[in-house]
Amino acid sequence: MWNPIFWTTYFNVMKHYAPPKKELWTGRVSNKWLYLHEKVHCTPLEELPEAQKKSIALLGYACDEGVHRNQGRIGAVEGPDSIKNSFGKMPNHLGSNVLLHDVGSVVCDGGDMESAQIQLTEAVKLLLERKQFPIVLGGGHDVAYGHYNGIKKYLDAKKEGQTIGIINFDAHFDLRKNTEKSNSGTPFYQIAKDCEKEGIDFNYLCLGIRKDANDRNLFQTAKDLDVIYVMNDTFQIPLLNEITTWINAFAKNVDHIYVTIDLDGFSSAYAPGVSAPSPMGFSPYMVLECLKTIIGSGKLISLDIAEMNPKYDVDGQTAKLAASLVHHTAHLVSQ
Repeated sequence: MWNPIFWTTYFNVMKHYAPPKKELWTGRVSNKWLYLHEKVHCTPLEELPEAQKKSIALLGYACDEGVHRNQGRIGAVEGPDSIKNSFGKMPNHLGSNVLLHDVGSVVCDGGDMESAQIQLTEAVKLLLERKQFPIVLGGGHDVAYGHYNGIKKYLDAKKEGQTIGIINFDAHFDLRKNTEKSNSGTPFYQIAKDCEKEGIDFNYLCLGIRKDANDRNLFQTAKDLDVIYVMNDTFQIPLLNEITTWINAFAKNVDHIYVTIDLDGFSSAYAPGVSAPSPMGFSPYMVLECLKTIIGSGKLISLDIAEMNPKYDVDGQTAKLAASLVHHTAHLVSQ
């Protein structure tokens, strides 16, 4: 049956879209689905059915225009493929009742980041409508603006007044004011201003903030916007109980949680392949423990990983870290 709303959305998404690449999914062959490359279905968005059981969809955001505008090191456009390739080589512990799809990537043509973000919004909305759990792989942290808007557009259509809380694992607030062009450092300021226009709360928790990565103006902006944040020297395993309490308190006040993980928040010992590396970042173990708490709340609606830059990676180390984060998330949300 002809559905004009569906097809309008579909053609909008396809304009900045590349289908999944089967050649990314390689590794040991067991013929028993022991590895994730054997489990995954390469499913173009237009062929993705509504899930009848638990289903996870990996969507790339192949764009580093925002990084370029933010004077960072470009190369993150290749991030999604690098993460998928590393993830496919990992062992599969997903149950037979859980589906895993690679649904391709949103792409940025000719530096048109804004159009790519709009297409990402439509793609995320479509995934949620199809009852998928989206994991979006970047790409610059400008992924957050399109991703958030996709979640919001999906929830707004339900007209239930449901609220979204953003939890960002990051060294940076990404609250730069977009006085000229938006970039990878502006997404949460853009979201805050959109919330202000709509008269809704801006619920933003940032974990791992560093003084050497944010100037005084950014701390003032965070204060003005009532941002909740934890400094990196506090975001440590010995203080995990306190961090867990803050996460639970944040989760209690929202209906859904959107998690975004910026790989440049990790120490460069774990993540050298990013736009802005630093040896002073946090550890993967802290993030994994926090993810357990967030997923345990039952409110996680979607997640992304940003700033994977294969051009500067060392022996695939950062790609493996990102893939491990996807691995842990996929297995935890499917339990």
